Amino acid sequence: MRHVTIVGGGQAGLVLAIGLLDAGFKVRLAQNRTGQDIASGKVLSSQCVFGTARAVERRLGLDLWDTAAPPIEGVRIAVAAPDGSGKAFGFVGRLDAPAQAVDQRIKFPRFMEIVAERGGTIEIAEVGVGELERYAADSDLVVVAAGKGPVSQLFERDTLRSPFEAPMRALSLVFANGVTPHEVTCATANIIPGVGELFMIPSLTHSGPCEILFVEAIPGGPLDLFDAKLEAGAQLDKIKALIERFVPWEYARVRDAVPTDRNAGLVGRFAPTVRKGVGTLPSGKAVLGLADAVVLNDPVLGQGSNNAIKAAAIYLDSIVRRGAAPFAAAWMNATFEQGFGRVEPSTTWTNMLLQPPPPHAIDLLARASARQELADRIAQGFDEPAGVLPLFADPARAAAA
Repeated sequence: MRHVTIVGGGQAGLVLAIGLLDAGFKVRLAQNRTGQDIASGKVLSSQCVFGTARAVERRLGLDLWDTAAPPIEGVRIAVAAPDGSGKAFGFVGRLDAPAQAVDQRIKFPRFMEIVAERGGTIEIAEVGVGELERYAADSDLVVVAAGKGPVSQLFERDTLRSPFEAPMRALSLVFANGVTPHEVTCATANIIPGVGELFMIPSLTHSGPCEILFVEAIPGGPLDLFDAKLEAGAQLDKIKALIERFVPWEYARVRDAVPTDRNAGLVGRFAPTVRKGVGTLPSGKAVLGLADAVVLNDPVLGQGSNNAIKAAAIYLDSIVRRGAAPFAAAWMNATFEQGFGRVEPSTTWTNMLLQPPPPHAIDLLARASARQELADRIAQGFDEPAGVLPLFADPARAAAA
């Protein structure tokens, strides 16, 4: 029985671990927190898993909240007028299959339980280079799906794929109760040109259905008001004030909102980075990078969990097809490139959205407000970005859409 060690119990690491266990592998999952630590801690991120990625989880028996989480049936996009006078235009695009957002404080502990139930070993440890050496010595393959400091530095930054050296957005989110729903349950994106974005995502948390209120602020701009010391209530008050000022058409929905719990807020910023997929330990042994460890995108497009699941599915198939052959560095690099190819349209589109929108992109969104077919195509692009990326990348294609 081949033995794989996976470092990082996030979305990608857990899906890969469970898939490998189902395929007959011996799996060790190394994670720095217990399920209880995660469940009782701060929210980990925003998340919205679209239909294609949900189908991967469903095949592994992991679509566990289908009746509990609000079914997200579409994507609502609104663009603020440049003079601050209100909404310039907006539309609702329908998704082919419903998306879903489940608080990772619920999801990850349950997935960890499933790893144990299906025969995997979970090791709670802060993993450094020394631990990786130990894993590499007793495993056929080590996959690094999380890591900071010396572990992340094992994977060289890919300068050609990493156009930004500094954070492009300052991030602030709160899980909130008391948000009035729209008639159609949608993930909402309010775009404020030159200022940032404000997202609203129906979700499921410990206390039941809720809404994630999520600010993406251009650093130094008027939305960039948050620091990690804010308690969730004060953070939510600031978000509501920004909604009232910049996207007032949403304010009535959030006026009475309150945090779901004392750990419902999160603040941060980071530079989007793509790294080389293979790291080399001091011993000369190679380890394979996965998901955020090597492809860290800004969440402005809501693709993080989707990319993690899609890449994990590619890695799972590649590992299983490898049979008894060694997991050599060349194979690792080929597997990473295949996984990156699967999520590259998402990375490219995300990086586009972090820059000032070109006129053809704004015109495309404006025309979608009057054409349901185009609105639906753009919404479906959040599920498979490759289907809509050409419209945002090429003015001629945008004009012809």
